[in-house]
Amino acid sequence: MICSVFFGFLLGGSPFAYIALAVVAFLLFGNRLPSVMRSLGKSVVEFKKGVAGIEDELDEVVRTADEKAKSKSGETTEV
Repeated sequence: MICSVFFGFLLGGSPFAYIALAVVAFLLFGNRLPSVMRSLGKSVVEFKKGVAGIEDELDEVVRTADEKAKSKSGETTEV
């Protein structure tokens, strides 16, 4: 019950919730906060690279499947 109230408070989107979250983060991490934020940023960048890689692979599979379908139907591919 307390957990759902806490997450409801944080996910509510009110400015007070974000200020409270920032204060708690500052109290917990203190002078380590810059290094924590730096590693969080690196994690986000790596996640985005992974997602982009998956999207590129998916696009390649779809393009290859389209080319195979066109070649089987006798159409020529024009770029």
